Amino acid sequence: MSKIIVNSLKEFASLEGTEIGVSDYMKINQDQISKFADATLDHQWIHTDPERAKETQFGSTIAHGYLTLSILPYLWEQIIEVNNIKMQVNYGIDKFKFMEAVRVNDEVRLKVKILSIKDLRGICKAEMLTTLEIKGRKKPAYVGHVLFLYHFK
Repeated sequence: MSKIIVNSLKEFASLEGTEIGVSDYMKINQDQISKFADATLDHQWIHTDPERAKETQFGSTIAHGYLTLSILPYLWEQIIEVNNIKMQVNYGIDKFKFMEAVRVNDEVRLKVKILSIKDLRGICKAEMLTTLEIKGRKKPAYVGHVLFLYHFK
C-alpha cells in the first residue's frame, strides 16, 4: 500500500472509518532498548540484562512498552503525509492495552484505522485505532486509540 497524502482537513475527514495502511517493519535492537532505559531512568533488568533475561519466559530482553509506543509517530509517517499544517500535537491515548512483549530483535509494524476526524474550530482532532504487529506472532504488541491534533494553515 502506498503512502496516503492529505492536504486539508476535508481530505482528512474523507478517511474516517477507513483502515488507511500499514508501515514497514522496524527492528527493535538492544542499543535502542538500552538508550530508552537511560532516557527514562527505567533500568529494570528485563530490559537491560541480556544474560539474566535469558532465564525468563521471553528468553531475551524485552522492549519497554513505552518504547514501542514512542516509535508510533515514526511509523505513522510511513503511512500518511499530512501537508499544509502549522503543527501536529500528540493529544492523547485511550483504550490502550499492551498485549505481547516485544523481544530484542523483534520486527514490528504499525497498522492504522481512522476512527474519527473532528473539526475543532479549524483544528483537526484525529482519533486512530493503532495496532503494533510483531512479525511472526499472532498477538500484537499493543492495540489502542491514539489522538493527534493537526493545526492546518
